[in-house]
Amino acid sequence: MIDIGVNLTNSRFDKDREAVIARSQQAGVTALILTGTSEDESRQALAMAHQWPGYCFSTAGVHPHDAKSVSDFSLPAIRELAADPAVVALGECGLDFNRDFSPRPQQEAVFEAHLALAAELKKPVFMHCRDAHERFLAILKPWRDKLPAAVLHCFTGSEQELKDCLALDLHIGITGWICDERRGTELRNIVRHIPGNRLMIETDCPYLLPRDLRPKPKSSRNEPAYLPHIAQAVAACRQQSPEECMAAAFSTTRAFFQIEPA
Repeated sequence: MIDIGVNLTNSRFDKDREAVIARSQQAGVTALILTGTSEDESRQALAMAHQWPGYCFSTAGVHPHDAKSVSDFSLPAIRELAADPAVVALGECGLDFNRDFSPRPQQEAVFEAHLALAAELKKPVFMHCRDAHERFLAILKPWRDKLPAAVLHCFTGSEQELKDCLALDLHIGITGWICDERRGTELRNIVRHIPGNRLMIETDCPYLLPRDLRPKPKSSRNEPAYLPHIAQAVAACRQQSPEECMAAAFSTTRAFFQIEPA
């Protein structure tokens, strides 16, 4: 299995990052995609990918929360990072109208700048959308046929939003949100509609610790070792065996990022 959303640069991993990697490997997770969420975090993610070559890969981008930090929309720092073979996608990029940590016009401009760069460099995009579905689609649609591949990670939307994303030939990333009996009910009901060649699975750690983990971890920190648990929940909702679901997600993810785990 490949965890497509690992925020390994997060300070909650500072004390035991190597142990987190070891537990991930012991759990049968075969590769990690480390998320870049700002210029600095993208540099750190790439450095970690170099530290664990063939096991860790990274993305380079600016999250909508940090869009306000961008002044040059040619994204020179992201372009430079993207030249490294360990950088397998551009992002995390997109829109977040829930928190609005950056002004919406700035978010939209930075999102489009990522799409333009990805189209030029022929790189997949790793995207974020929260409470911004209509604007997200409006910005993405003109670029979609110029992009080699695009994934909306941490999908938590409605059935109609899922249909809209699949109509644009997007890959869909599913997290431990599906394990949340309070908030994940609709996702549990609609995940079966995602074609096997469009489904990817992720932790988005250290966030979104699956609520149904037993025994309950002492820490609220999520980590890649819990990816098989999430995959089992996804498989159950899709009425598949865990082995079938995991094998399909692995094949889809490897093809999307064009990687060969060591």
